[in-house]
Amino acid sequence: MAFSPKAAQNSLYETDYWQWLNQTAVDLQNRDFAAVDWENLIAEIQDMGKRERRSAESNLIVILVHLLKWQFQPDFRTGSWGGSIVEHRRRVRKILRDSPSLRRFLGEILEDCYQDAVKQATVETQLATETFPSLCPYSLFEVLDDDFWPDVTVEE
Repeated sequence: MAFSPKAAQNSLYETDYWQWLNQTAVDLQNRDFAAVDWENLIAEIQDMGKRERRSAESNLIVILVHLLKWQFQPDFRTGSWGGSIVEHRRRVRKILRDSPSLRRFLGEILEDCYQDAVKQATVETQLATETFPSLCPYSLFEVLDDDFWPDVTVEE
């Protein structure tokens, strides 16, 4: 049975991911394209993009949850809520610095993220879902703006 470089690449990918990454980088730097495990490399690059989008989305939801809590439960505000807003805004800012095209993606998913945030804020605050606006009351600019803190909403 002959040695198969492709089988060796797949084996390394499956048994030692870190070593596979390092070997792939060496192969690319040396322009040894025949040795590159293209199938797994392409899959990894696609997954990297998905992970960046999921991370941005997750951070956006956390910001929205805490903005809702900040606005609709002012008597329970804590430094933790404010700190979380600041921290997750920072994370999104760093993601957008590295991948500015994701700003459009965040704009496209803002409303869906808001709906997820309402569900979570409802559970965390034990307020009725109807307490919160049905549509996102914040623009993406406001959500990401360090100087934006929503006004208190007074129950009527």
